[in-house]
Amino acid sequence: MQVFINGERRTFDGDAAMPLLWYLRDELGLTGTKFGCGIGACGACTVHLEGTAIRSCSTPMQVLDGKHIVTIEGLDKEGNHPVQVAWRAANVPQCGYCQSGQIMQAAALLETTPNPTVQEIDTAMNGNICRCGTYVRIRAAIQAAASGMSA
Repeated sequence: MQVFINGERRTFDGDAAMPLLWYLRDELGLTGTKFGCGIGACGACTVHLEGTAIRSCSTPMQVLDGKHIVTIEGLDKEGNHPVQVAWRAANVPQCGYCQSGQIMQAAALLETTPNPTVQEIDTAMNGNICRCGTYVRIRAAIQAAASGMSA
């Protein structure tokens, strides 16, 4: 099968039931996407599938033939996507483990909802768990990114 990861065509001929997360991390060496729970409940493994935020730990390779995936490494090669810039400015991370998933979820939100309300942010980010509890800073960074993207 063919899959496009961060704009690059890749060939996969392994176990079709393998979760995308393990293909990214173990076979491609893209370790920015993290393993958190393994059941799609925490959001640490969030990537974009055709522009939509998905949980890579519970997405089997068999559904990805011909599809385009973007990981945290592909969001912006220099790390300067508006969400990433806002994240640094708001000093969001503490331990940082969940942050790539948080950023990917936030970037997907802003693609579909460029000026989200607080409620829309909270709803979109609800499935992404931050064990350090930086939710207030996460929300502020998303609002800042939205303002920067619309300016």
